[in-house]
Amino acid sequence: MSLEIERKYLVKDDSYKALAYKQTRIIQGYLSSVPERTVRVRIKGETGILTIKGIGSASGASRFEWEQEIPLEEAKSLLEICEPGVIDKTRYLVKFAEHTYEVDEFYGDNDGLTVAEVELDSEQQTVVKPTWLAEEVTGDVRYYNSMLMKTPFTRWDK
Repeated sequence: MSLEIERKYLVKDDSYKALAYKQTRIIQGYLSSVPERTVRVRIKGETGILTIKGIGSASGASRFEWEQEIPLEEAKSLLEICEPGVIDKTRYLVKFAEHTYEVDEFYGDNDGLTVAEVELDSEQQTVVKPTWLAEEVTGDVRYYNSMLMKTPFTRWDK
């Protein structure tokens, strides 16, 4: 169990790809998507993962998180009973300054959306932002994966 502290940003171009040291395809669904407790099933490459997250802080930057690796076949079975909507994305890991950014490029109903998250030690920690970051969307629930499952990016009024 831990407290997850992170900030989230939109990404304005794909120049981060040349800087990425790893990329992994992720498919995920939700057994529960209520804000008080999201329960996520994820297949990350060839690994199954079950994650439970609590409600976020007022700023949206921190919340409780519990995560456990599970057998791949169990993750596939659990995905079959998830709520409607699946998140399909590639995660790129990019080191910049003292942080590692997780950049998610979405596909399917969320095609055209790319966001970057950076984990921090405290909500007050200073973030050195690379030039490919755009506006901060930390705390904007529309960009939570559990909400993108329900109201995908391609269906937003832009």
